[in-house]
Amino acid sequence: MLTVVNTAHESTDVTVVIPVSVRDLLPRDLPTCTWSGSATHLRHVERELARAAAGEVDYLAIYTPVDLPVAIGGIDYQVSEEAGTLWQFAVLPALQSRGLGTLLVRAAEQRISNRGLHRAQLAVEENNPRARALYERLDYVAYGREPHAWDEEGPDGLTRRHETMCVLMRRDL
Repeated sequence: MLTVVNTAHESTDVTVVIPVSVRDLLPRDLPTCTWSGSATHLRHVERELARAAAGEVDYLAIYTPVDLPVAIGGIDYQVSEEAGTLWQFAVLPALQSRGLGTLLVRAAEQRISNRGLHRAQLAVEENNPRARALYERLDYVAYGREPHAWDEEGPDGLTRRHETMCVLMRRDL
């Protein structure tokens, strides 16, 4: 369930509860995921969905009752033989801090456990304390750091290499 509280008017708080579900992200859903990143990012997600069809990754989404994805994220099983690696997690900005990230991480952990693995791991950018705080609340523990890099599309449409330092985190399942 997703709970949204509107406190725009001090005299009236309105709470709306919306049921949500978690399932595999499908290629047909990508046009509704523009909130998660640029066209370059969505092309990358599309390639990952092809890997999902081959069983190398799972790519999950949280859907509203009208079948719109509001959170997405992947699990790569090729990075480590002992763990599922969480990556590319994103929540629709207007719905952040409503529990969707937690729901998505827990669903991913269940998928990892269903494969007979006993650990989840991830890398979170050092300059993203909000995401790191979420993972720490979910009992992920930092065990190292390493540089990461990927191509990203800027507002001008040009692709640039994004280089960053990430904290490596893991959780035994």
